[in-house]
Amino acid sequence: MFYVYLLQSLADAKQRYTGLTNELAKAQESKEAYQRDLDEKTRREQLSLQQKKILPDDPEMPAFLQVLQNTATISGAELTSWAPADEIPQEFYARVPMKLTLKGKFHQIAKFVYSVGQLDRIINIENIQLKNPVTTDGDEVVVEVECLATAFRAVKLGEATSAANKRRPGGGGGGH
Repeated sequence: MFYVYLLQSLADAKQRYTGLTNELAKAQESKEAYQRDLDEKTRREQLSLQQKKILPDDPEMPAFLQVLQNTATISGAELTSWAPADEIPQEFYARVPMKLTLKGKFHQIAKFVYSVGQLDRIINIENIQLKNPVTTDGDEVVVEVECLATAFRAVKLGEATSAANKRRPGGGGGGH
């Protein structure tokens, strides 16, 4: 009788051991899947942060101006004036233009334009006009430059339809 009881206890223990081993294997698989998901989430968040540096979803005008000012200072040019213009919505992004006036030697202006092209954020320099060349005592030419610096920003989800509607001409007699 005692022997039968021990055999039954041993069989129960083996069955319990097998069940617990299976549960442990499932738990380890779940842990590995969780870790993979966590790693993927972290990777996507880092990618999202990088993309927001390149194409933010906010105009960030002070940061935009600060980047241009720092770039001008580093290149040796002087940012003499700036004037933000109205944002131009597109389907998936918006153009954020700013009129700039710079003063400096030609190579400083060229370095400024090149440096803006090397920034993380997408910024175009367009409509470059060289004006008022002045020769200094050292036979160097200082020019005044007017241009349009255009940054871009991602259009937020709810904004996409309203931006598209703003671009469509209204009823009757619209001007393009």
